[in-house]
Amino acid sequence: MILCGITASLLMTGCGAMPDLTQEETELISEYAVGVLLKYDKSHGSRLVDTSAYDKAEEEPALEELPAEPIPEEETEALPDTTEIMDVSQDEEGTEPQISSVEEYYGIPNVAIQYTGYELAASYPSLSEEEDLFFSMDATPGTQLLVLKFSALNTGNEDQSMNMLQYGARFRVSVNGEASKGALATMLLNDMQTYDDVIPAGSSVELVSIVEVPQDISIESIDFILRGKEEKATLRLQ
Repeated sequence: MILCGITASLLMTGCGAMPDLTQEETELISEYAVGVLLKYDKSHGSRLVDTSAYDKAEEEPALEELPAEPIPEEETEALPDTTEIMDVSQDEEGTEPQISSVEEYYGIPNVAIQYTGYELAASYPSLSEEEDLFFSMDATPGTQLLVLKFSALNTGNEDQSMNMLQYGARFRVSVNGEASKGALATMLLNDMQTYDDVIPAGSSVELVSIVEVPQDISIESIDFILRGKEEKATLRLQ
């Protein structure tokens, strides 16, 4: 309505005659009239994009970051302790089974194996038994043979076969607390590590296990270590 009134008043200016306006003047009047109309129109915003919401957000103060609340001491004590402490103070010997004989460790029935002593020699068997020998062994230079001797007694009333290979028997020997050495593999018929024969009822046979030791050694202690099962076992021979 305002635009119409302004336009009418301009057209009727003068002695009641309509003035002659150029095209440019007509466009200027129209622009002015539109500007006045939009100025008083409450539903029209003066901006192409309404940023009032963003302005309001900028005016609001940022929320301060609150520090994390500490866990009460009572609740801390109730939490489970997930720290695992491993005890490595025990050595391998701490897990060894308690056994007192070779036959007990390997589960050999009707046979009692007893340690009878040792022999230090440059070769084994001795030359005095040469006529009965088909195999002998010599110590390497600077060493000598430590021959551990055992007696295997058949405690049953019938002949008893004993196959140590069947039990997977393996022996190691530690002398004077030093690092252990594996028993030598031999072709001796009475090598306890590979013995496979029949022991008559009530009879016994001599078995041996041999390792090399320094030539000047003085024997103070001998540990006989049995292997073949999940856990090793040690017999203190002397």
